[in-house]
Amino acid sequence: MQVNLLDLVGVTQYLLSQIENHPDFIKLEYYPDLTLGDAQTALSYIKDELENQQQLSAASKKAN
Repeated sequence: MQVNLLDLVGVTQYLLSQIENHPDFIKLEYYPDLTLGDAQTALSYIKDELENQQQLSAASKKAN
C-alpha cells in the first residue's frame, strides 16, 4: 500500500513541530546550521507544489 505524499508531508510537519517543542529537545540546546524550522519550510514548499499540481490536474480534468 502506498501512502499519499501530501499526507506524509502533513504528518512529517506535525512530527517536526512536536520534536521542536519537546522539553527534551529544548534541553539539548542544539543549534545546527540547518534547523527544524528549515525542514518545515522545505516541507511547506513541497506541500504547496503538490497542492498546485492537484489543482492543475483537477482543472485539466474539468476542461476535458
